[in-house]
Amino acid sequence: MLRISNLRVQIPGGPTILKNISFEVQPGQFIAIKGASGSGKSMLLKSLALQHKWSGGSYYFEGEDIFKQGLAGKLKIRRAVAYLEEKPSLYQNKTSLKNVSIGAVTQTPAWRRWTGMLRNDDYMGAMDTIEKLGLLDKAHQKASTLSGGERQRIAIARALVHGAKVIAADEPVAGLDPHTADRVLSDLKRLATEQRVTVIAVLDQGDWAERFADRIIGLNNGELVLDVRGRRLTEREKMLL
Repeated sequence: MLRISNLRVQIPGGPTILKNISFEVQPGQFIAIKGASGSGKSMLLKSLALQHKWSGGSYYFEGEDIFKQGLAGKLKIRRAVAYLEEKPSLYQNKTSLKNVSIGAVTQTPAWRRWTGMLRNDDYMGAMDTIEKLGLLDKAHQKASTLSGGERQRIAIARALVHGAKVIAADEPVAGLDPHTADRVLSDLKRLATEQRVTVIAVLDQGDWAERFADRIIGLNNGELVLDVRGRRLTEREKMLL
């Protein structure tokens, strides 16, 4: 489904953040990314969502060479791969329903974001997705009133409603209490299992990666040093990170 080869990201006039990263991802996989601070985890997610310019490498999505397709290829990725920040960027004065329906900046035209106009199909699809994530009672509340875990789940719903096939989540449970974190990751796991949505998440805290991921990828100083099935890591493997 998604394959990157020799991904390299260098800051102009500065250091190389990612060094020849190559791996392949299948539909429905839940992949955790681990590594020390500054290892390139967030940059990897941003690169997958084309939120940051590549310095080199090849990007294949659903069998197509994205960069050879020019702007059309890049727009396809920005619709299909949703980048979720640690603290989701929502429209604070709009309801959860409007946030889900309108979409993020890369997903919908400007006029739609400004007016907040909803078609009936948009409304029903958004409400259905919000309900599946257990937030139906929050649909008509403003985003500013939501808890951290609720904001994450609304951001997930927004990505799904607008056609995301891959969710790239940067520390989605950072700062959340254990119960809420478990709920967010359980929702992501269920989406991967039942809807074949691919989840790639930075999960550096605790044992979340070992508990939820099908596969664990490890980075160290911008290099891929670990790629194993989801399980408890050995001491040797931890030393690589």
